[in-house]
Amino acid sequence: MRQLLVINPNTSANVTTLLQQHVQSAVGSHVTVRSVTARFGAPYISDEASYAVAAHAALDAWAAALTAPEGRPDAVLIGCFGDPGLQALRESSPVPVTGLAEAAFIEAARHGRFAVVTGGERWAPILQRLAQSLGHAQALAGIHTVAPTGAQLAADPVAARQLLTEACLNAVRQLGVQTVILGGAGLAGMAAQIQPFVNVPIVDSVIAGATWALRNSPLPPQRATPGFDVPWVGLSPELMQLGLR
Repeated sequence: MRQLLVINPNTSANVTTLLQQHVQSAVGSHVTVRSVTARFGAPYISDEASYAVAAHAALDAWAAALTAPEGRPDAVLIGCFGDPGLQALRESSPVPVTGLAEAAFIEAARHGRFAVVTGGERWAPILQRLAQSLGHAQALAGIHTVAPTGAQLAADPVAARQLLTEACLNAVRQLGVQTVILGGAGLAGMAAQIQPFVNVPIVDSVIAGATWALRNSPLPPQRATPGFDVPWVGLSPELMQLGLR
């Protein structure tokens, strides 16, 4: 049976549980989903500093997961809409790696130009840079952020659905896009609830991530064994073992 490793790069166990539930439902019973939580960092990634630390936390979680009895997974999904550590993890992994944002960008671009709706105002420049680096800047028409963070939205789903529905409708009206991405691990499952009120497809970033991680990996791995090409100093034992020696 294939195994998908889902890395939650924040320290919220509740988000990990949500990811496990929705990713497993999306990939079906023929795939074992194994979700892990960052061992350090922020409970919610909401700014540049927490995003930078989350990239390290994602690499650390991956290295620690490799030492577990379950062994090496068949693919890795970074369970954060923003994909902290994506390129570094891909560079050091012998199995395919993607993240919620990259997978959602790919899925949305199949329909034409798209907009992103997500929680947390500081996410806009981070996501804009990511789209540029991944080659989706032309397809991305705009990013609509709502003031509450993803964690705050998840804590009040009724209010969140109303706020996010209005944001999706505004994105379609103002930008004339062919699809909208509802981005965020904490917003998993909400796209299906909002879809009846919006006349273009809404992409759930978690479902897109689960699908692309196993079936349509954006890039094949470039190495045969896990590892880094630099020596480490002062990192976790698991990361130290993967450093150049």
